[in-house]
Amino acid sequence: MKKFIYLILLILFIFSCNKKKLDNPNIILIVADDLGWTDLSYMGSKYYETPNIDKLSKSGITFLNGYASSANCAPSRATMMSGKYHPSHGIYTVSPSDRGLDNTRKIIPIKNTENLSLNFFTIAEMLKRKGYVNAHVGKWHLGEKGHYPKDQGFDVNIGGWESGGPRGGYFSPYSNPNLENGPKGEYLTDRLTKEAINFIDDNKDSKFFLHLAYYSVHTPIQSKKEYSNYFKNKPSDKNHYRADYAGMIRSLDENVGKVLSKIEELNLTENTLIIFTSDNGGIRSISNQYPLRAGKGSYYEGGIRVPLIFSWKGKLEANKKSYERVSNIDFYPTIKKIVGYKNKNLNLDGFDLNPIFRGKKLKDRALFFHFPIYLQAYNVQKDDGKDPLFRTRPGSVIIKGNWKLHHYFEDNELELYNLTNDTSEAENLSIVNKDITNNLYNDLDNWRLSNNAPIPKEKNPKYNQKFVDSLIILIKEKKISGRLNQNLINM
Repeated sequence: MKKFIYLILLILFIFSCNKKKLDNPNIILIVADDLGWTDLSYMGSKYYETPNIDKLSKSGITFLNGYASSANCAPSRATMMSGKYHPSHGIYTVSPSDRGLDNTRKIIPIKNTENLSLNFFTIAEMLKRKGYVNAHVGKWHLGEKGHYPKDQGFDVNIGGWESGGPRGGYFSPYSNPNLENGPKGEYLTDRLTKEAINFIDDNKDSKFFLHLAYYSVHTPIQSKKEYSNYFKNKPSDKNHYRADYAGMIRSLDENVGKVLSKIEELNLTENTLIIFTSDNGGIRSISNQYPLRAGKGSYYEGGIRVPLIFSWKGKLEANKKSYERVSNIDFYPTIKKIVGYKNKNLNLDGFDLNPIFRGKKLKDRALFFHFPIYLQAYNVQKDDGKDPLFRTRPGSVIIKGNWKLHHYFEDNELELYNLTNDTSEAENLSIVNKDITNNLYNDLDNWRLSNNAPIPKEKNPKYNQKFVDSLIILIKEKKISGRLNQNLINM
């Protein structure tokens, strides 16, 4: 009798373990490149068409205050994969850190790191410990050979290497050592989806993690001809008007739809968590993110607020909108909780978002952005940054509640904005709201101290104030447009 009871208990234990294993979902993390906050029809665009991403939004939770952890590619992806803020991994920008004209930088920026250290225990490595098969498809941009996806926990790498953009463009033949050329004229976004779907088919009976990192809509802006022709004949507005860019978004959306259809076809929707986001904001001169200020490369809202959707049929409430301020630094702890990874010593910097999924609010917290580097203007007439010379000047930002504080290192300047009343960050309240400014500054400074965040202080001997003043006058008079050229120093 005892043997029979032990046998029953053993069967129940095994069943319980298997049930827990089965409850862990497949995970598909779709990351677009440079896709802005307003670049989707579910966000109100009347020009861009994204019916499939709209469908994904309706199927789950859409975060209207979703953030990238950085204003450009590599640092955002490094933080997302590692779950650690930038002082930990040292990737602050796309190298080098001293971008822009030599004699317009007041201080010497912190040297940038280009490779995500193998010492970091990535999302993929964590999931591998939980029995997942992992694939990276598309853009990597987290280091040179030796720091590729297969070195960071992925079993499959298709297209991932050090390049931040699609070298050679979006049509085959490609100039990518980790992606075989397709038929001449094949479109890169289509090809990456084809590879992703093949991986899903091959692993439909396993637990898989698919990091589908499209190069779209990164420059060069190249659309299928028939798509750009379609948008040339569609009414546009002053913010969204480029037919070739709209065509790229249409292809991106179409391919997201193919992935969703494959998951439905295989009856995996109830066991697949899908996350959709962008690595940073859109380029303002290509697609204006109004009412947000500025765009990619800037730490005003247009550079860091991004589309963000979580969808998991039967587990997450459908057609829900959340106004919580969350970031891609939160993906790691959220996934860790979902799959039940028990190691408590990872010291992740983000928050677990599962309470939101259960209808609760997150505990009070702040989001931090540290960028001790320079990033030159993309378009001096259209960037709408702090000044026309740089999208980013060295500094830090804290967002806490509805308040946002910018601190710039060159002259110790502060800017304070109420994001509820002033989404466009047009009215600097740092003087009239000194208490809030001081409190946020203290929180920011304490965070920098506790994270050993490097602050550049060395003066740049090449800096020339007279040259800067004359350059800004020429820009205001619209005698200079587009990007600045180093040859201007000799004008």
